[in-house]
Amino acid sequence: MQPVAIYHKHFTAYLEENIQSREPRGLYDPILYILNLGGKRIRPILTLLTAEIFGKNYQEALPAALAIEVFHNFSLVHDDIMDDAPLRRGKETVHEKWNLNTGILSGDAMLILAYQYFEKYNPETFQALAKLFSKTALAVCEGQQWDVDFEVRDDVTINEYLKMIEYKTAVLVAAAMKMGAIIAQTSKENCQKIYDFGLNLGIAFQLQDDYLDAFGNPETFGKQVGGDIIENKKTYLYLKALELASAEEKNSLLDLYSIQPNDNSEKVASVKEIFIQTKSSKLTQEAIALFTEKAFTVLETLEIGDAQKSVLRKFGESLMKRDV
Repeated sequence: MQPVAIYHKHFTAYLEENIQSREPRGLYDPILYILNLGGKRIRPILTLLTAEIFGKNYQEALPAALAIEVFHNFSLVHDDIMDDAPLRRGKETVHEKWNLNTGILSGDAMLILAYQYFEKYNPETFQALAKLFSKTALAVCEGQQWDVDFEVRDDVTINEYLKMIEYKTAVLVAAAMKMGAIIAQTSKENCQKIYDFGLNLGIAFQLQDDYLDAFGNPETFGKQVGGDIIENKKTYLYLKALELASAEEKNSLLDLYSIQPNDNSEKVASVKEIFIQTKSSKLTQEAIALFTEKAFTVLETLEIGDAQKSVLRKFGESLMKRDV
């Protein structure tokens, strides 16, 4: 197994070699742009790491890792359009830099490109990867639709929210890991367990993202801090605050989520204060720790050595300590 930084380096080189702009430039330049914005590359790194955890050279997992990263960025391009987001990783979003139609079409092309990378595998492996990918991609779309539906509902529960982030975010983390396991040709039991590990880690990761959206450092977070509050998104922080708020706090929170002021800074500050006063911020951090621990419980049942388990545990711990 390699250090995470080495996986990142080799994956980036593979991406640069295989993703290049070509004609028509109006279609491919935005793809190159979003992929070159960098990011943490967590999902492809997990694919490479998992392949080696189960005894296969990471290089054999590079095409699948690239497919995962291209699909992930495709979803970001379209999510940014739906959210009318101005920034992604601290830079202009694709639809802001070009236009709405370009964002839609370049995103569509990325989805097709993602499927093409699986063609580098033998038929049996291709079938297993493509089947998992199709199921995962559809789940991500379902999660995104629930996210949209929640914007106009006043009765969203915490369990519904957790299900939404499981589909929208966690299944792709889980699939990234299972793809590495499939390529390594490990047992079906190990494939399922590493999927479950990734699923719980993915939920914890998204809850951490929600927390950082409100309380992160704008210099390191890479997105507009307070963006979820500005968009009136019913995150875990919001739902837990409603559950625990006094009548006065609840009315204030509902009022704040019903307005779109010209200057959002006061709204964001007021909502964050309610999150703190209701202990919603603290309980969100506890939920992050809970799902991380669920992942580690699954980890202990994997049929791999202690050294491999230690690598996965350290990676999970590093995700939860991030500030970006």
